[in-house]
Amino acid sequence: MVGEIIAGTLFMSPRPATPHVSVSSTLGMMLGSPFRLGMGGPGGWWIFDEPELHLDSDVLVPDLAGWRRERMPTRPSTAAISLAPDWICEVLSPSTATDDRFDKLPIYAREGVTWVWLVDPIKRTLEVQHLGPRKRWETELLVKGDVVVRAAPFDAIELPLSILWDEKLPAPRGHEG
Repeated sequence: MVGEIIAGTLFMSPRPATPHVSVSSTLGMMLGSPFRLGMGGPGGWWIFDEPELHLDSDVLVPDLAGWRRERMPTRPSTAAISLAPDWICEVLSPSTATDDRFDKLPIYAREGVTWVWLVDPIKRTLEVQHLGPRKRWETELLVKGDVVVRAAPFDAIELPLSILWDEKLPAPRGHEG
């Protein structure tokens, strides 16, 4: 179970199913090399899987979260992080999609998270939301299927979404019979 405290209420969700975990893990790998490690990209980010965020009295666990290193120069050594991320990604599941959209997004806006990605592995969609000047979410990008995108704040690289859906994985290298 994953526990989150939203507006004083404890929400318990079952651990995500394999399609959800696969999308989250794959996206973390796709972003980690260029943005966390600086391999094939600009670096400058901390990107974590399922960090525990303590934001005021709320405790949230997004699927992925990222902080620009200029805002968080060193990796925290604690279990929970109280500095709001610059980017979060929620992989939507039938059991959590409503909570992610209607309960968690207002908290992310209140805390000043600049970018939110909502990924739906069943509908095969990526929705990129940007926090506008009045602390309201504005849709920056909404795509479906096997397209290749550049999605802010990670638009320095192309993301082939077909890899998220396990449809067109790259061929293994170095194993030519």
